[in-house]
Amino acid sequence: MTVSPPASSPTPTTSSSALPRRRARLRAVQAFGLSLAALTLGGFAVLSAPGGGAAAALPAGGPPHFTLLLAGRDIVYCAYHTPCKNQDQRTGLLQTPNTDTLMLVKVDGTRVSVLNIPRDTNVGDYNPRLPNAEQKVNSRYWAGGPQALTQAVETITGEHVDAFVIVRTDYVARVIDALGGLDVTVPEGGIEWVDQAAGVDLRLPAGQHHLRGEQAVLFLRVRKGFGDDYGRIDHQKQALTQLAARLKSPQGLAALPTIVGGIGNGVETNVDPGLLPALLPYLPQLKLTFATLPTQTIRGTFNLAVDREALARVWGTDGSAAAIPSPARPDVAVHIVDASGAGLGPALARALGTLGYARVSVQGVPASGEASQVFTGQDVQAATELADTLGLPRLQGERFPVSAGEVGILLGTDARQSLAALTPLTGDTPSSPTPTENP
Repeated sequence: MTVSPPASSPTPTTSSSALPRRRARLRAVQAFGLSLAALTLGGFAVLSAPGGGAAAALPAGGPPHFTLLLAGRDIVYCAYHTPCKNQDQRTGLLQTPNTDTLMLVKVDGTRVSVLNIPRDTNVGDYNPRLPNAEQKVNSRYWAGGPQALTQAVETITGEHVDAFVIVRTDYVARVIDALGGLDVTVPEGGIEWVDQAAGVDLRLPAGQHHLRGEQAVLFLRVRKGFGDDYGRIDHQKQALTQLAARLKSPQGLAALPTIVGGIGNGVETNVDPGLLPALLPYLPQLKLTFATLPTQTIRGTFNLAVDREALARVWGTDGSAAAIPSPARPDVAVHIVDASGAGLGPALARALGTLGYARVSVQGVPASGEASQVFTGQDVQAATELADTLGLPRLQGERFPVSAGEVGILLGTDARQSLAALTPLTGDTPSSPTPTENP
């Protein structure tokens, strides 16, 4: 199931209202970002710093420390339904490629923090004398290449970037296939996206589906059913969490040839792929957290200004947010969405009660292969502690169905293994419908 507002599951009953919609409606597509493929490469690698000598991200005998820029770009077309043979050419294009998906990944030991940067974010202070489009971060790749895009992200976030990975949609489809596809829940009303000019034909009825590569990429790019671009960004974080979790499995290791094979064939990067195996021992210990860059709309434009005070709350920690005194816990409401198919929700609620969480509710939904996770709007500190306690990824977003003072937990079928200690407390295991397989 999907826990963002467009999901088929109902909104938690403990939520009194949805998070306020503070942003203006954004134009254009926030493409899935191909961020999975880039994150996969970056998560394994020792990096070569842009414009200079090599920067060792994996000290001898120690854990990795580096920051990586992930960017996704579309395939470029030279004629109707005709992709350019040279995907790096800069003339004769029907439309120039933007980097509509941007993520900054900070690896600090075993903690991996991912910050999603909206495509319309203004680089630096807004200048009314310059065209609005030229000031947006998604235009910098075409204007000045990966180095210009890297510098823009450094200006926006205040973080030094060690290396970049730029990936195309066709490469992401190959990686999703290599990792076994994507489990999704289509919202009520279904999804139909047909665009003959772009060669798109996606028709999915409401309910659970298992999608292969090309369909998965289209599903994660479609806007219908996800409210707005921020709702879709939150949904994409959930998909990335599910796929990234598979890197820790034998299936993830088997996908390495496909991942590495993208260098020069859908991937533009200054990461050294020859050093990929160096980080394999650290994969089982990695802890993922996701956040969206907080912004405010610049009046009279679609451009977005960074909200630096809010950025410090959702991104400015390096793991220290996990330390919260026990007396603060009862003030946080916890809503469990149980899609485990094994009745783990009530057992988890009882376990949290023993830890001091006094307000815990459970919502049972059909079993889902989506990854178990802790999600929040602005209660980042409390969510981080809960995620660390359960050993689950933590997702912060703008459109998750939680209100202030509330943290959500989604239990997918993977919780049967990751939270197996709860099984003796559940009683009988309920049966659950099987997701529909889509070719």
